Amino acid sequence: MAEPFSWVPAGINTDVPSAARVYDFLLGGGHNFASDRMVGEKVLQVLRDGRAIASSNRSFMRRAVLLMMEQGITQFLDLGSGIPTVGNVHEIVQAENPDARVVYVDYDEVAVSHSQLILEGNDNAGVVQADMCRPDDVLADPAVKALIDFSQPVGLLMVAVLHFVSDAKGPAEVVARYRDAMPAGSLIALSHLTADFKPDEMGAVVEAMKHSRDPMYFRSRAEFEPMFAGMEILQPGVVPAPSWHPELGPAGEGGPEDVYVGIGRKS
Repeated sequence: MAEPFSWVPAGINTDVPSAARVYDFLLGGGHNFASDRMVGEKVLQVLRDGRAIASSNRSFMRRAVLLMMEQGITQFLDLGSGIPTVGNVHEIVQAENPDARVVYVDYDEVAVSHSQLILEGNDNAGVVQADMCRPDDVLADPAVKALIDFSQPVGLLMVAVLHFVSDAKGPAEVVARYRDAMPAGSLIALSHLTADFKPDEMGAVVEAMKHSRDPMYFRSRAEFEPMFAGMEILQPGVVPAPSWHPELGPAGEGGPEDVYVGIGRKS
């Protein structure tokens, strides 16, 4: 039985959980359904610090954006952006530079619908409903072409999304196609959940997500690092999230080490 929320786009089957809404649940958001909360609770039963891991991913996104701004980036493309929550990319960058431009991309209808509501009246931000695994479609979208100037460096974000890309879809190849489309000087931020530290618990998370719309594929550092091929990896390299520029976050932020992160520069 579908939940009768007025903010749910027409035609959405709320009985089918999605990664964006499970992530929203783990972050403490309110734009998720019973099916998403059921999966989220299963995750928390087998991974007690699941909320902290989600928060760690979110914190890396914020620190990555701050570093990109320090490097002079003023336009951002956020792939797999998810449900809008406090501390979105446009909130971070436009607080410092109201003219900075941001495009969000997600294929989840609820994520896109809420992004549209939040961005109403913001001429320097937009949202695209698309599958990020189809780069040609994303890059050709009118909203992307209107807001992103590909003659200037771009801040590309693929945070907490690559672990939903199966080997069959070729996550490294997807990253490479975006990298090749970016102008020189662009910065590409990637994060990826791993089972390197908690293999049993993460295996149970994979099982919990298996029947959702977005099954998960955790990868080792050795599998993740090659996704930065063709880029200069900025210091401190590919590391667990708490070790990546902690000086850009609140004092004592810390967090679990189950997320590998890094930023590459397109030369």
